[in-house]
Amino acid sequence: MKTATEVQVSIRSDTDIVIARQQARSFAAQLGFSGTDLTIIATAVSEMARNIVIYAGNGEITIEAAQDGAQKGICVIARDRGPGISDVARAMEDGYSTVGSLGLGLPGTKRLVDEFHVVSKVGEGTTVTIKKWRR
Repeated sequence: MKTATEVQVSIRSDTDIVIARQQARSFAAQLGFSGTDLTIIATAVSEMARNIVIYAGNGEITIEAAQDGAQKGICVIARDRGPGISDVARAMEDGYSTVGSLGLGLPGTKRLVDEFHVVSKVGEGTTVTIKKWRR
């Protein structure tokens, strides 16, 4: 079976969160990730997609293979054109939330993956990029 080079999922609703999670899990399985890592990747993607629905209303998740020398893995990019994050450092603190949630989304996602990067501009949107390397 040939692995797709990229999968994109439009995110607008809770149903899309489930689809993104399933697509990420399937893509990661094709890349040879273990059962535990499949769950970790699906959880991280679910959090990223949920943030899009809650904070921006819509956006997209892109899932692709990643490679750094001999190291192989998965890269997931979550993009939206929402209100942006005014204080990224604060948003990365456990317990910080502007919507009354537990405030574990971004910092929790960061703990699940090997690489985590967020770029946000107020009024323009947010892009979160994660990478998980195969063991």
